[in-house]
Amino acid sequence: MIVDAHHHLWDRTRDDHGWLDAPGLEAIRRDFGTDDLAAAAAGAVTTTVAVQALHSSAETHSLLAAARPVAGVVGWVDLASSRCDERLSALVAGPGGEKLRGIRHLVQDEPDPQWLLRPRVARGLRTVADRGLVFDLLVRRPQRSAGLESARSLPDVPFVIDHAGKPDIGAGEWDAWAAWIDAMAALPNVTCKLSGLVTECPPRRWSRALIAPYARHVLDTFGADRVLFGSDWPVCLLQASYAQVLELTVDLLDGASPTERDAVLGGTARRVYRL
Repeated sequence: MIVDAHHHLWDRTRDDHGWLDAPGLEAIRRDFGTDDLAAAAAGAVTTTVAVQALHSSAETHSLLAAARPVAGVVGWVDLASSRCDERLSALVAGPGGEKLRGIRHLVQDEPDPQWLLRPRVARGLRTVADRGLVFDLLVRRPQRSAGLESARSLPDVPFVIDHAGKPDIGAGEWDAWAAWIDAMAALPNVTCKLSGLVTECPPRRWSRALIAPYARHVLDTFGADRVLFGSDWPVCLLQASYAQVLELTVDLLDGASPTERDAVLGGTARRVYRL
C-alpha cells in the first residue's frame, strides 16, 4: 500500500509550461498523464498525490479531474489575494474538488526571499488551514529562514516540506541545511517529504552513498511518522527512473522497523493528506 505523496502531471497543449523550454530539461519536455504514471509505477504504488507545477488555477482544476491513481491534489491559489477563500471555494466546487488536500506556491522562484512573511500571504496561509488543507513548502536555501519563521508564527497551519528543503547535495551543502531541518523538525505542525533528492546531486552523479546522509538526517530528526515518500516524477527522470527512485527510498529504509517503513511509504501521507 505505497503512497506516492509527490508527483506531477502536465499537458502542454492545455497549460503553458514554458519553463520546460529551459536547457537541460529535454528528458521531460513532453506531456505526462495518468497512463504514463501508471506505466512508470508499474503497479508498485496504489495511491498518489498530484502536485501543482504552475501558478494556475486552471492547472489545479485539471489535476483535480485526473483519474486514478490520483487520490489527492496539492493545487494553487493566489495566497496574497483578498479573494483567496473565494477561489478555494471555486476549486472545491469544481469536478474532483473533493480531492483538494493542500496548496503550494513556487516560493523557491520568488525574487523576494521574505515573500512568505508578507502579511497578505500569512492571511492566505491561515485561510488554507481554516479549510482543513495543508501548505506544501517549496524552498531553497535563500527562502528557508522565512519558511522557518512562517511555520513558527503560524502553528495552526500544517506545513509539508517538499524535497527535504532542497539541500545542494552536489555542492556538499550540510551545516546550514541540517540546522534548518533540526529547527523545522522541532515544530509539531511540520512534516517532511523524502523526495526530489536525486535531482539535487548534480554535477555529481546521484548514488545511495551521496543521498543517504541527508535522508538519514531527515528520518532521525522528524521520525518516520512525520516523513512521506514522494517520487517527484516526472522531474526525477532528469536523473533517475521512477523505479530507481522508489528502490532507492526502500533501500534507505533498510534497518527501519516494519511500522516505520509503512509510515514513510504510505501511512504518513494518508494521515497528512487525509487520503
